Amino acid sequence: MTGHGTDEHPHGADRLCEAGDRVYSRAVRRGRVSRRDAEPVPCLLDLALLHPDPDDMDWLVPTSPLEVMTRLLREVHDQVSANQRRVGSAVAAVEWYAGLGPAVQVGAGEGTAIRVLDGLSRIQAAMDEATQACTTEVLTVQPGGIRPEHELTEGLHRALELRARGVRMRDLYTHVARHGQGLLNYLELMGNTVEARTLDEVIDRLILFDRTVAFIPANADRTLALELRHPALVGYLGTVFDRLWRLAIPLTAPLPDTGIEGISHREQSIAALLAEGHQDAVIAERLGISVRTCRAHIARLSETLGAASRTQLGVRIAQVGLHGPRGPEEVTPSVTLPGRGSPTVR
Repeated sequence: MTGHGTDEHPHGADRLCEAGDRVYSRAVRRGRVSRRDAEPVPCLLDLALLHPDPDDMDWLVPTSPLEVMTRLLREVHDQVSANQRRVGSAVAAVEWYAGLGPAVQVGAGEGTAIRVLDGLSRIQAAMDEATQACTTEVLTVQPGGIRPEHELTEGLHRALELRARGVRMRDLYTHVARHGQGLLNYLELMGNTVEARTLDEVIDRLILFDRTVAFIPANADRTLALELRHPALVGYLGTVFDRLWRLAIPLTAPLPDTGIEGISHREQSIAALLAEGHQDAVIAERLGISVRTCRAHIARLSETLGAASRTQLGVRIAQVGLHGPRGPEEVTPSVTLPGRGSPTVR
């Protein structure tokens, strides 16, 4: 859907040419369009935006705009997931090849493409240096759940310094972070300098300054970090951030309703990860919640869906359409849950 059409119409469904937009709009308004009128824009057929009317092959009927949007959102989700896997592979490859050669100490001011920062003090010093050089924007991804006060305080001096220079900041968190009063206080203090959005789950921690230098963890306890200055790699990470940002929900906006009575947005996310076969601990880590909280949500899911076992829960999750990502306007088909007299989907 987002790929190329024909040689004459190299675009996707999210950026139609002028002629394609005109014909598709007419088809949506009228319910169909003649095949002759659509001949100048073969891209609409190539992109499955128009298809033959089974009752009259001389006419074409439009694909529902809602269905088109759903396809586009699924493609963006797949692209982001693929990019996350590629980032992980790239970091693993860097660590592997770096480990093959002798250890080389590099000075802080030498500006190498990839630099390993060993120890919290060295990491903080490098980030302070990047903060001082930053003039335009800072992009961050903050995984995990509710941000502890000490983490927010740790980088506050850098944030205030950036705000004083008019640098814009965009932060990505998990949905769970919405419940942390410390984060809300931090955003209130920073005012409109910082814009925050949330997702069900995000990639590992990432900080980009002016899209010229990036910092990512290099081990599980974050006592090692990589400082990246290679333009291609930093640009790639910036693209990953931009695509996650487009999928994220502003912190000031409510989370979308699942459309199923008794099932929260978080339980919908847990259901999707359960359907992928993940264990409780993995699900909890990805969503930024405790294992205990995760299991409590799973118990509520089982009760709401009328499942007596983990296997039956998986079946019920698939039946009500909670087993995969959905666009914000996509609605699960109406399903009557066990023990209820009316459909749960509104």
